[in-house]
Amino acid sequence: MPDVRIELDYRTPLELLVAVILSAQCTDKRVNLVTPALFERFPDASAYARASAEEVEPFIQSCGLYRAKAKNLVAAARALVAEHGGEVPRSRASLETLPGVGHKTAGVVCMHLGGDEAFPVDTHVKRLAFRLGFTRHTDPDKVEEDMRGLLPSPQWMKGHQLLVWHGRRTCFARSPACERCVVADLCPKKGVRLKPSAEPRETP
Repeated sequence: MPDVRIELDYRTPLELLVAVILSAQCTDKRVNLVTPALFERFPDASAYARASAEEVEPFIQSCGLYRAKAKNLVAAARALVAEHGGEVPRSRASLETLPGVGHKTAGVVCMHLGGDEAFPVDTHVKRLAFRLGFTRHTDPDKVEEDMRGLLPSPQWMKGHQLLVWHGRRTCFARSPACERCVVADLCPKKGVRLKPSAEPRETP
């Protein structure tokens, strides 16, 4: 999978942070459709900070949980202006103090901005790490701990992206496409319930 990369479009650290916040319960494709107009209207943290949540909502209405996300974007921007000079911090702990930014979101932002080292665990990483036998845990923090222990830190970003990429294209939550999986021969398929092959019915 040589083309593996983050699939959110962004040009600045703030645009990355906003896109990752919007991606919760929403596809990256949908986020990429709404962000061009959003980024044009709100080019920096000060622009978001001066706005109300109601002004942001129309730009992100097609994203899931858009009202909560609009409120968080405004609140996070106000915190950035007040506490960080309008800049996105590179510290995972500092990012997690921002409204709407959890441990996974902070990890993704840090990873792509060259901040604190992280191996963010989203739904795809969590599912594949278990199926491939890399972890026995389901708690994202414990899964991240296991993945960080398996790979040297320079490979964490690539490892995260490969699991996400593979989870979106082949190792689906339901009915994984094991027949075209590039690591099928190595995969223990933990927790996977493969559909039984259809057997011919006896004719009376």
